[in-house]
Amino acid sequence: MSELSYPLWRNAPAPTLVASRDLESGELVFPALSADSPLIRQHETVPLAGVGEVYSFTVIHPSPKSGEAPYALGYVDLPGPVRLFGRLCGKPRPAIGDRYAAKADKRFGYVFEAVQG
Repeated sequence: MSELSYPLWRNAPAPTLVASRDLESGELVFPALSADSPLIRQHETVPLAGVGEVYSFTVIHPSPKSGEAPYALGYVDLPGPVRLFGRLCGKPRPAIGDRYAAKADKRFGYVFEAVQG
């Protein structure tokens, strides 16, 4: 994964995205706050559910000169509730309500992979 100054993932017991939960309001903040944040004492680090539903998406068609194939970007609603934006992989064209799971990615930090069934 790329080197980031804040945590995106917790690897044990299974890889999962992490967020910070405000101890008073319960509001989730993603990515999780860094240990040196002045707000860290008001938050706890919590894992996010790895599977959610597509809320909205768009398909990007890069210039032919780029050599990149079309790809989808979208918002995925995870339980919590929290809505994350990222690349949608595993299907040529997603649909609203499709289920996607968060996966680690070296280039982007995380992507969403289509869940079959």
